[in-house]
Amino acid sequence: MTKAEQEKLKKTLEKQLKELVSDMGKDMPSMESPALADINDQASLESERTFELRIKDRERKLISKVQEALKKIGDGTYGVCESCGEPISVKRLQARPVTSYCINCKSEMEAQETREENLAPVETTL
Repeated sequence: MTKAEQEKLKKTLEKQLKELVSDMGKDMPSMESPALADINDQASLESERTFELRIKDRERKLISKVQEALKKIGDGTYGVCESCGEPISVKRLQARPVTSYCINCKSEMEAQETREENLAPVETTL
């Protein structure tokens, strides 16, 4: 990866981090439940609140990944697969700048997860 490509990815990550941090402070779902007469309205409100919390949690995790990628840029380990130690392709980094694995290792990890899911015992109720 060239210095110019790395600098462009760094700017992308910094912009993404700034946006994520800015969004984290906005629209935090209120934990107070208004008294709603209709149980369906209450259920809808709870469902929306759960959805918003799930999104905020994903954003929090992504912030951590972006910070880790920026740290790797700083220490010179960005763009190196954590599994095999080979360089991660620039195209993959452009598509997913926070990735820690090359496409081959990530594909193998996902295939292994699928195999494990398929081997998991199925619960039956009698």
